[in-house]
Amino acid sequence: MSFLGVPSHWRRYKERYRLMGSRCLNCGNVFFPPTKVCPNCRREGRLEDLEFSGKGKVHSFTIIRFAPEGFTEYAPYAIGLIKLDEGPSAISQIVDCGFEDIHIDMPVEACFRKLMAQGKDGIICYGFKFRPANDSWKKP
Repeated sequence: MSFLGVPSHWRRYKERYRLMGSRCLNCGNVFFPPTKVCPNCRREGRLEDLEFSGKGKVHSFTIIRFAPEGFTEYAPYAIGLIKLDEGPSAISQIVDCGFEDIHIDMPVEACFRKLMAQGKDGIICYGFKFRPANDSWKKP
C-alpha cells in the first residue's frame, strides 16, 4: 500500500483545479456548480462533466470593505457575479485591476489563486478567481 500525500489527494478532485460544471445530454442545459440530477429532466436526464473555458463577463459586482471572519486580512476586495460564456453564472473575487476599473460587461477569465490560509501554519486553500481578459479592464 502506498502513501499518498496531501497534494496528491487534492489533485484527484478535478473541480478543485479546473472550472467544472455539468451538462444534461437530454435537454442540453449547463449547470454550475456541477449537479448530479438535471432539475429539468429529473430521472430522464443524463449528465456529463463539463470543463468551462473560464471566460465570461461581469454581470454585477460589489466591493467588500468589511469582510467576514477569516477574510478580514484580504479586505477590501471585489466580488462579482460572472456570466460564463457557456451560460451559467459564478460568484467569485475579481482580481488584477483597480476597483474603479471594474464595470458591467467587462470580459474576464478564470485564474487559479490562493483563496485563504487556515491559520499561520495551516493548509492553504486554492481555487478560481476572475481577472480582466487582456486589456478589458480599460473602460470603453
